[in-house]
Amino acid sequence: MSEVEHIVAEPGDVPGDENPVSKRVLAIFPHPDDAEFSCGGTMARWAREGNEVTLCLVTDGASGSDDPAMTPALLAETREREQREAARILGISDVLFLRKRDGTIEHTMELRRELTRVMRRVRPDILICGDPSVFWHGNEYINHPDHRATADAVLAAAFPSSGNRLYFPELLVEGLEPWKIKDIYVASPAVADTWVDITSTIGLKIDALKAHASQMGDWDPTETIQEWARGDGEKHDPPVEFAEDFRHFTTSG
Repeated sequence: MSEVEHIVAEPGDVPGDENPVSKRVLAIFPHPDDAEFSCGGTMARWAREGNEVTLCLVTDGASGSDDPAMTPALLAETREREQREAARILGISDVLFLRKRDGTIEHTMELRRELTRVMRRVRPDILICGDPSVFWHGNEYINHPDHRATADAVLAAAFPSSGNRLYFPELLVEGLEPWKIKDIYVASPAVADTWVDITSTIGLKIDALKAHASQMGDWDPTETIQEWARGDGEKHDPPVEFAEDFRHFTTSG
């Protein structure tokens, strides 16, 4: 056992086949394909186990191409279509598109209000988002600023504004009462303390990623995704073939 406590997210602790009550899960990420990379196997597993999973995307994904012939409008349309197909593969119940311009996301009060609105409408038991503290992974990947800004705004919306009546009182006028989210799972975190076994759904995760053809191009993500998930599976206690890692928060609200 390392210095980080290993908590295994299994049925009974989180949505699962031993839990008789179906739960609502809301995942919020900036771009199409972000959720699939970070937690696609977990979303598929929880959906398969009878829970209602909603995915909210903040941007239109319209900047994700180096093709001179591609236009932002065409790319946004393409990526939205790809995302709907990926969601179908994973068993996601609904996809919400905020359609903000890709590459321009900042944590503003306007964005926090919008995300609070989404949370109060969906009323999730469990929230999944990215880690705002992650600026890079290894020496090869600098984290996209949209990822950091979105995750920062999501966590601020989750606590305190989603559950606090005096935050954004204009939402009360819309009939959106406060909603306190009990469990938050931060995906691909700087420091993980929870691992979800995705051995049964890693194939769905890979198929969903392949649905994002405008981003995958000729690259087959299978080997890379299996390598990453195998590494997380080794940290699972007991070890499993494939897993996804999270930092788990249980709020006091």
